[in-house]
Amino acid sequence: MEMRHQHRAVISTPHTWRTNLYQANLRGLLRFLLVLLGLLPPPVQAAWFRVGVVGPWGCDPLFAKALPNVAAQLAVNRINRDPSLSYAATFDFTVLQEPCETSRALEAFLGFHGKASGYIGPVNPGYCDAASMLSKGWNKALFPWGCDGYEVDDVRSHPTFARSMARPTWVLLSIMRYFRWAHVAIISSTDGIWMETATKVADSLRSHGLPVRLVSFMENTPHGIRRTLAKVRKMSEIRVVVLCMHSALIGGTVQKLLLETAYDMKMIDGSLVFVPYDTLLYSLPYRNVTYPALQSNSKLLRAYDAVLTVTIESPRTSFYEAYREAMETGEVARTLEPQQVSPLFGTIYSSVLFMAHAVHRVRQSGEWMSGGNLARHTHNLAFQGFSHQIKTNDSGAALLEYLILDTDGLSWELKPVYRIDMEGGMVRFLGRDIHFPRGYGPRRDSSCWFTPGVICSGGVDLLTTIRMFLGAIVFSVVSVALIYCVRRRINQILLVKGPNKILLTLADVTFINPSLSNKKLSRDDSRASGMRSGSDRSVVSPVSSVTPATYENSNVVIYEGDWAWLKRLPDGTFSRINTKTSDVFELMKDMRHENVNPFLGFFHDCGVFAIVTEFCSRGSLEDLLLNDDVKLDWMFKSSLLLDLIKGMKYLHHRGVSHARLKSGNCVVDGRFVLKITDFGYNEVLESQRFPYIDPPAEELLWTAPEILRSGQPGLHGTLTGDVFSFSIIMQEVVIRGPPFCMLDLSAADIIEKLCKPPPLCRPVVSPDYAPLECIQLMKRCWNEQPEKRPSFEEIFDQFKDINKGKKTNIIDSMLRMLEQYSSNLEELIRERTEELEIEKQKTEKLLTQMLPPSVAEVLKVGGTVEPEHFDQVTLYFSDIVGFTTISANSEPIEVVDLLNDLYTIFDAIIGNHDVYKVETIGDAYMVASGLPVPNDNRHAAEIANMALDILSAVGTFKMRHMPDVPVRIRIGLHTGPCVAGVVGLTMPRYCLFGDTVTTASRMESSGLPCRIHVHESTVKVLRDLKLGYKWELRGRTDVKGKVAEETFWLLGRDGFTKPLPVPPEVKTGQMAHGLQMAEIAHVKAKESRDGKQVFHEAVKISHVSVVMKVNATEDEDNIMIDEMKSRLELCIEAMTQQSRDLQKPPGGGNEEMREEGSRLRREGEPSLVIALGRGGCRPCEVTAVGLTPADTGVGRCPNSPEGSHMTGAAQCFSKPPALQGTSPETGEFFASRQWQPLVSAVFSSALGSVSSCKQSQGESDPQTPDMPHTVTAYF
Repeated sequence: MEMRHQHRAVISTPHTWRTNLYQANLRGLLRFLLVLLGLLPPPVQAAWFRVGVVGPWGCDPLFAKALPNVAAQLAVNRINRDPSLSYAATFDFTVLQEPCETSRALEAFLGFHGKASGYIGPVNPGYCDAASMLSKGWNKALFPWGCDGYEVDDVRSHPTFARSMARPTWVLLSIMRYFRWAHVAIISSTDGIWMETATKVADSLRSHGLPVRLVSFMENTPHGIRRTLAKVRKMSEIRVVVLCMHSALIGGTVQKLLLETAYDMKMIDGSLVFVPYDTLLYSLPYRNVTYPALQSNSKLLRAYDAVLTVTIESPRTSFYEAYREAMETGEVARTLEPQQVSPLFGTIYSSVLFMAHAVHRVRQSGEWMSGGNLARHTHNLAFQGFSHQIKTNDSGAALLEYLILDTDGLSWELKPVYRIDMEGGMVRFLGRDIHFPRGYGPRRDSSCWFTPGVICSGGVDLLTTIRMFLGAIVFSVVSVALIYCVRRRINQILLVKGPNKILLTLADVTFINPSLSNKKLSRDDSRASGMRSGSDRSVVSPVSSVTPATYENSNVVIYEGDWAWLKRLPDGTFSRINTKTSDVFELMKDMRHENVNPFLGFFHDCGVFAIVTEFCSRGSLEDLLLNDDVKLDWMFKSSLLLDLIKGMKYLHHRGVSHARLKSGNCVVDGRFVLKITDFGYNEVLESQRFPYIDPPAEELLWTAPEILRSGQPGLHGTLTGDVFSFSIIMQEVVIRGPPFCMLDLSAADIIEKLCKPPPLCRPVVSPDYAPLECIQLMKRCWNEQPEKRPSFEEIFDQFKDINKGKKTNIIDSMLRMLEQYSSNLEELIRERTEELEIEKQKTEKLLTQMLPPSVAEVLKVGGTVEPEHFDQVTLYFSDIVGFTTISANSEPIEVVDLLNDLYTIFDAIIGNHDVYKVETIGDAYMVASGLPVPNDNRHAAEIANMALDILSAVGTFKMRHMPDVPVRIRIGLHTGPCVAGVVGLTMPRYCLFGDTVTTASRMESSGLPCRIHVHESTVKVLRDLKLGYKWELRGRTDVKGKVAEETFWLLGRDGFTKPLPVPPEVKTGQMAHGLQMAEIAHVKAKESRDGKQVFHEAVKISHVSVVMKVNATEDEDNIMIDEMKSRLELCIEAMTQQSRDLQKPPGGGNEEMREEGSRLRREGEPSLVIALGRGGCRPCEVTAVGLTPADTGVGRCPNSPEGSHMTGAAQCFSKPPALQGTSPETGEFFASRQWQPLVSAVFSSALGSVSSCKQSQGESDPQTPDMPHTVTAYF
């Protein structure tokens, strides 16, 4: 009303038209602004995202020391300030208290629903599964770091679950697999969280087949600890003890008391390894950190020799350093020192940051902010956590790196000894051995524990194994029942009780993997074979052995003592059994006939849903027809067809249409009785509302045309349609070939012709294959008009007439077949015998390569190889100098290539000598002569000759990945007695024992690079042989660590002309047993020098008659010459004194260059000089001179006049080396690989004078252009 009055007042004024005009303009301006505002891009709206940090922060002081409030606040502040997370929501957090008891913790988690948008936690693994299901219902993400169960890794059941760090059990498995420690004991404190953790760790290890011998919830008292350790000591097979409690290094009093008690009970003797579990959950500082718990307690320090601490690697900044940096920047209060804060602080921080990156990914993609989307966007992340790098792979699994830390027995620090790479699943040695008590660790268990699909008892009695297996099944059944009990209805509960139960779980069946015959077939739709992997499978005849399996890799189970087959349903959501489905199951259960494969039940567990039927050992009818080894006469075929007719007659009499009848759904048992299977499959799919999937054309060749035209073929069937399918099976049996095999058409073309006649598309069967009445019956069955097809009652009557009333007895058929087999049995046996002999020869050859022939013969007959004493043999030991340094600067695959290339050369050399290769361990190579077959006193000469050949070969050996780094070896020889024998039953080895072996090894280790260190005992034998060996007295050397002895250097022998490498000079204070890092650095520096600068230096210090202009492209480290694009241009400007240049003496005009090269050589610079000139060579040749640090002598140019010399290595050329294809001595001595194109161009420039020279001599060479006379360059 007020607006109306105002409007009337305006109208009554004398200036109404002006006011209206003003308002109209104002409204137009507003519309324009609104349109313009609509065209502008919408601003990014910031949303709030609250992270709930769930944990038992009030359960004990050590959890409280993690400071969850401070850690989350620090992470949230940095996230909100990080511009790279601009798409992320504005973050907030809340700390949610998790009670100590599991039951109360789950109840408390139910109340967290509205308190956060996503959850970091829980810490208690006992209710991780339930928490994940709750978060799934809430559609909120759950990113725990303390959950270790494998059940939650199923994405379909837990779509909102994602791990912010690797499963700790996977890290334990990697360590145990590497050291082959299989038997485990798990000790937990009585705190609820640690008890649940111990249970989950035990379940996870047992799921991988490892024997968890003891899970003890220890009382936190001295008496309880002693009683628990006494149980561990009684079980001598235990190798690893996992401690589920707080680490003693961060204040865990229970673990401290346990280790001290173990020391008092003399259990710190190297037979056990204690592994703290909680250090797997955070990054424990280890660089330059002294732990007060070890410093103030000598007993704990000695007990810690048996502890391997596994923690997350922090390569750049430790937790203490990262926390101190936050203090210095004011982000964290200075109330506590870093040592007073639990490293779990960093885990909480990194988990919050992990969720922030997932939120950023979701918002960046424009998807809905849901728990499932957050979990899905944790794939392929890489960012810096609090003190360690966080990375995930394509499936979202965290790829952290872990370290194994160990004490050295003296200091209070922990040193890294191994690195565990979770991305590659590898454990890498870091160059420092583990300091075990008494110098050795636990015994290694059999490798079968870590071999998938292999049953390994490992000393565990059968009763215990059965109990453990049954316990695992009971636990699985209980877990599944707890998860799905709320979804089961009353009718489903009735189905799993009583003698007529249908619903089966893992508690009712046992998965197996039968080993079958080797005949491979091409189809993959039989119900019978248990060896289905991919598209090929084995014919089941006969079953030779059985191995355990899981639901993931096998469809064969043991049910009520008999084998059964699982016909799996398509993947999909299967929440409950419908009433209609229950009726179908009851109907299938009532089907009982000799030729109908009985329905045993319906399996539903672990996300697998399958129909369970009897297992038929002969495979399917399709398998039988494709097996050429099975001879089928008409009696045999008619017997199988009659079984099929009787089975279908029974089904149709019960009003059941098969709808999927084909040869693959007809199985044959051990008595060659055919049975029909897979009936009722379509009804189950339809009643459970599974989505329809179009079958491939190959699966529709048995389907009647009217069903193909109706749409969704294969889903619904008719009785007449089954008759058509029978006719196609009849065609397969009669001609023993696939459907429509006589038509040169693809399956898709056949289906199209069946759907769209005319003309009719049917198989063509010759009367030669079967009686004419049978072929006529087959044609009636595939009639285009369904009503004209006979019923199975009629088919049964007509088939009896075809056989003239005779009963087709499969046994009589088999007897006739046996008579036929006898005719070609001898030929078959001969062929098999020849194949067996060939395989035997291969096996014997392989065995003699691994063991001496005499030892192999004894082992083949099952005998025992007695140790043999040899009075005198000569042993050879060698290793690569600086192998650790080379490995540190190489990739693992490059190290393997190095050893393979080098030892391939060694193996080829020892084939020329009467020696026996004992073994190679890493870079160590051991050879013996004089055993296993004695060779009088020639053993010393054989080893000496071999050592000289090997040393000569190593002198020219180049590594692929570092060709400029020298490869040197140390060699040690010793002669004396020893004992040889075979050690072990599994992978037996021929080993040598005795003081001679030790001395030979010491001779090698006390030698020098590129030297053959010979013991006086070997020299005496060589001296007696009088074969002209040359040696040099080294002096008295401490060989055995007791008394110094005279040792010698072997220098060669008469008639040995191969070059030996020059031993490097060992300077004062320099290690003589390793490759110096300076050498590798020297080579790398040489390869990375700036090409332009070096070339210009060469031009300055030399007298050149050519000006070179180099157009090059910059790479990261080098100047690379692009030959393919002709970027090297030569601008030639001949000097006026060319005629005088031709008269210069060798090296003339290059004095300044040679002085500069000498200076660089003295200073250790990478000094390689290329001097090209006329020199002292023949008139039409030029000289190439190379100066390197090793080229200190003076060499005469070949083919040059007497007295003509040039500094360094000299060669004469009449063509460029690259054109001549010269050897490395003449073509590659001048530069590393990236400089070869430039140097080649320099050669070509200098050798232009050869063309002029030849023309003046009356010769011609069109391949050599006119170029200047002298070029000198330094590289």
